[in-house]
Amino acid sequence: MYTPHPDRYADLPYRRTGRSGLMLPALSLGLWHNFGPDRPVETQRAILRRAFDLGVTHFDLANNYGPPPGAAESALGEALRADFAPYRDELVISTKAGYLMWPGPYGEWGSRKYLLSSLDQSLGRMGLDYVDVFYSHRFDPETPLEETMGALHSAVQQGKALYVGVSNYSAEQTREAARILGELGTPLLIHQPRYSMLDRRPEDEGLLDALDELRVGSIAYSPLEQGLLTARYLDGIPEDSRAASDSPFLNTDAVTGELVERLRTLNGIAESRGQSLAQMALAWVLRGGRVTSALVGASSPRQLEDSVAATRNLDFDADELARIDAVVKQ
Repeated sequence: MYTPHPDRYADLPYRRTGRSGLMLPALSLGLWHNFGPDRPVETQRAILRRAFDLGVTHFDLANNYGPPPGAAESALGEALRADFAPYRDELVISTKAGYLMWPGPYGEWGSRKYLLSSLDQSLGRMGLDYVDVFYSHRFDPETPLEETMGALHSAVQQGKALYVGVSNYSAEQTREAARILGELGTPLLIHQPRYSMLDRRPEDEGLLDALDELRVGSIAYSPLEQGLLTARYLDGIPEDSRAASDSPFLNTDAVTGELVERLRTLNGIAESRGQSLAQMALAWVLRGGRVTSALVGASSPRQLEDSVAATRNLDFDADELARIDAVVKQ
């Protein structure tokens, strides 16, 4: 039987999520592509156990995570029953709905029917009565935002979610979502944007400013830019890499010689800080406290340990930030 480490809360920093009472670990575990039937069950369970031992108490999912869709939630459900049943109240479990999950007109986007049906299915796969956070995974331009936010509010009213969030919403869409939810009496807790040293859109498009104004938390996904901000691509494209597989999220065309040179320069800055490139990339996202938590994936417990080690040095001086900007923005 799994017994968690007694000092699991000793080292990893926690941050308040916006103006709520909810604290999240600076690093959260995303169950996107490493939890499904194509991965050994014992490896998946070992990653989850090691995460909890290190203080990573937030597990982030979506209805379509796998592959195949739904597999990650099913895998987590099995792990919850096997290892974490006594510790449910120490975990924050989030899921989302918005992308294609089943055929037909009710299987994606932001209708009330889709969102609440999807949440019921997610709870069934995980064997839970509620999730801690339920997200609208993307803005639906064809559905009134009042309907989408009303569905999130209903999830809370029904006791199936404690908090609600949005992901992939623009600054203005987020402001309007927060307004509607505020009027309903269910505050917007958190936004999950894509954000990294190489993807500055939350800064450039005013999203982080909007979240500051609204006092809404944020959790950054793809802080390692699909693995580009790791040591994997410092010598080009490895044969077993995501880029080599021509993934829709990263392909060979994106990994140019110029990009590799920039990654090598960033790696030199990281080495001067006593960090790996991946650790510096995570620290950069978390710098200054504007981002509540950074989402990381892991294919092994060791990879997760390396990510957690990034939180030992989250401070950057002005020269380091300028050098990073000079490389990224050139």
